[in-house]
Amino acid sequence: MLANVPSECPMSGQGGGRSLLPQQPESDINPDNRMPPPNQQPAPDQPFLLPTERVVSSIPKAGEDGERWVYPSPQMFWNAMLRKGWRWKEDALSPDDMKTIISIHNANNEQAWEEVLRWEALHARECPCGPKLAKFGGKAKEFSPRARMRNWMGYELPFDRHDWIVDRCGKQVRYIIDYYDGGSVKENFQFTILDVRPALDSFGAVWDRMKVAYWRWTTSPPTHTNKEELKLAKDFPEERQKV
Repeated sequence: MLANVPSECPMSGQGGGRSLLPQQPESDINPDNRMPPPNQQPAPDQPFLLPTERVVSSIPKAGEDGERWVYPSPQMFWNAMLRKGWRWKEDALSPDDMKTIISIHNANNEQAWEEVLRWEALHARECPCGPKLAKFGGKAKEFSPRARMRNWMGYELPFDRHDWIVDRCGKQVRYIIDYYDGGSVKENFQFTILDVRPALDSFGAVWDRMKVAYWRWTTSPPTHTNKEELKLAKDFPEERQKV
C-alpha cells in the first residue's frame, strides 16, 4: 500500500539544488512553483538512499525557449513530503513504493498537460507556436466551486487541486485541475481521474466552457468550427461526466 503522503506537487523548473533549511525564508520560495530550492540531500533518519536523477517532462516552460519543466528526483520528492508534514515512520514505505509514487506524480502531470492542450486547441490560430506552462501551485484544501457542487450532488471531493498558469503566446490563462481517486494503479501509473478546465476568469474562458459543454452533450460541433476545434470536439464527448 502506498503511503498517505501530502498531495501538493513539487515539480520544479530548476536543475540544481542546495540544502533545504528547516524553515525556508519566504524570499527563497520560487514564485513559479511555490517551492524552495531543490534539495538533493538525504533527510535525517531516512531509512534508505534514494536516486537523485531527474526526468525532463514534455511540458514547455514559459519564458525559456526550448526549456521544459523538470520533475523532482525521488530524493527531492521525499524531502518535499517531509516539508509538508509527512512522517515516513508512520508508513511502511519501501524504495519501490517511492518509485511508484514518483511515476504516478509524473504521469498525472503529463496527463494534465495533455488535457490543457486539448482546451488550448480552441486557440490554435491565435497562438500558433503553442502554449507553455508559466507557473503552478497546489491548493489541496481550497475546493473549487465545481468540486463543491459535485459534492453536494453526492460525489466525492477531489483529494488534490492544482492551479496552472498557462502562457498563451503572451496571454496568461489560469486552469483548475481537480484530482479524484480512480481506484487501483494501472500499468501506466494512471489511477487518478483529472478534471481539467479553464478557470472562469474571463469571458473567453466562459465561452470556451460553454462551447465544450455543448459539444459534450450533443457530439455535434457547429458547421463553422475550424479544423483544430473539430478535432477537439471529437475528443471531448468522451468526458461528459465532467460537465
